[in-house]
Amino acid sequence: MEVFKYKKPLSLMSKSKRFGLLSVAVLILSIGLILSKGFNYGIDFAGGTLIQVQYEGKAPIDKVRNAIDTDKAYEGATVTFFGGEDEVVIKTKMSSKNLGEDIGDKVRVLLKDTGKFEVRRVDMVGAKVGSELREQGLMAMLLAIIGILIYVSFRFEWRFAVASVMALLHDVTIAMGMIVLFNIEVNLDILAALLTILGYSLNDTIIVFDRIREGIRTIKDPDLAGIIDESVSRTLSRTTLTSLTTFFVVFTLWMFGGEIIHGFGFTLLVGIIVGTYSSIFVASPILMWLGFSVGGFREKEAEKLKREKEKEKMRAMYEKGTI
Repeated sequence: MEVFKYKKPLSLMSKSKRFGLLSVAVLILSIGLILSKGFNYGIDFAGGTLIQVQYEGKAPIDKVRNAIDTDKAYEGATVTFFGGEDEVVIKTKMSSKNLGEDIGDKVRVLLKDTGKFEVRRVDMVGAKVGSELREQGLMAMLLAIIGILIYVSFRFEWRFAVASVMALLHDVTIAMGMIVLFNIEVNLDILAALLTILGYSLNDTIIVFDRIREGIRTIKDPDLAGIIDESVSRTLSRTTLTSLTTFFVVFTLWMFGGEIIHGFGFTLLVGIIVGTYSSIFVASPILMWLGFSVGGFREKEAEKLKREKEKEKMRAMYEKGTI
């Protein structure tokens, strides 16, 4: 299915400097937000306790806050609506070391005069465990990026690998900046979304790079910019259809999936948009700026083809018994 009818290549690389400046500006803004404001770590990474309470009818949030404030153990706790107005979430940095203690029972006693309710969920993570999860999450991302660098180096060439990893760092940094900007709570779901962005963006970039490599072999133009323009133009319909299909699925998940996966859906939405943009307007220009040589690549391909033909010739001679 052709969304864009390919008649002549789009002049994309001629605008690469403009897109580069845009990307740098957004990256600086994202890094500035991360350093200045910092992440809003959830229970998974910061440690503490989360209690989800559902009322019959609208939750009396002021009464809940007043009731919670009567216990010094819950000092500094936050009480917010969760999803609808009949549910509230109580978050506190306090976590019990006594495994036999039921925090749900304690909350029921504190809130007994606030109306008819049900404690639906109690999540508790120790501060040490939260710190370990945070470190392991960061390590998982670093190992994923290193693995991608090695994989793309073997499949393509080191310049392709560096360009793809730089595009991935671009995507993840901007996604994290948006998480900070919109005060999305960072938990294991967000970590899973960031790792998913790495996979999605890499897949998109690899497809574009595959078409560029094919174009270097088949297109007679010696200019890399012209080859990229033509290769990207040929794959633009595929990229658009794939991205739009994924976008609508994730948008539905974000819109109607409920409060629990709201942050996960939002992060994926940002990742899909930025990942699609970077595979065309970030990864490909970086390939040019790294000094990739079309002539050198064609010479290597010619040498490789020559060696393969010599091997086939030797194999044929061996099978015929002439050597």
